[in-house]
Amino acid sequence: MNQQSQPPESDDEQSAESVDGTEQPVESEQPGSDQPGSGQDAEQAQSGEAQTAEPASLEQQLQAALADAAEQKDAALRAVAELENVRRRSQRDVQNAHKFGSEKLLRDLLQVADSLELALANSDDEQAEVEGVRMTFDLLITVLEKNDVTRVDPQGEAFNPDLHQAMTMQPSDEVEPNHVLQVVQKGYQLHDRLLRPAMVVVSKATE
Repeated sequence: MNQQSQPPESDDEQSAESVDGTEQPVESEQPGSDQPGSGQDAEQAQSGEAQTAEPASLEQQLQAALADAAEQKDAALRAVAELENVRRRSQRDVQNAHKFGSEKLLRDLLQVADSLELALANSDDEQAEVEGVRMTFDLLITVLEKNDVTRVDPQGEAFNPDLHQAMTMQPSDEVEPNHVLQVVQKGYQLHDRLLRPAMVVVSKATE
């Protein structure tokens, strides 16, 4: 009995056999593909470096800001101090202007006082004339005193080079040495400022 030939296997059966009975080929890795997790590690490393650098940068900015603030504070303090100095100088100048503004006028009036005083000392005229000159002189002195002008009349006082000008020295048994023996011309002061020193003769010890 003749063996009957087997019909050829269909393509579907061959495909099924290759799936069930043979090993499937392993897919090769595509070049350039990353290993699992490698991208995450790189990102974490970069993030760590950024976090480390960021605090240092903030610290530098803080120090720079503090230094700038200190400089600004010093500049402000210097400006305030300078402004206070200007204010004080201006106030002093105004006070001096009020205090010594009439200095020149009053200095000129001293000559009038000198002339009247000299006339009184050397007058041989009638009593009425002398009295009139005396009244004029007293009035002038009153005007000077109202303007804070005082006379420097150091008769018998110790010689003071800040207020007196020595014209000469003479021996004396009545006045102590280095004292004012005679006032030739009185001095005048405006407040604490000397308008004119007193012209004096200073005593010295007798030989």
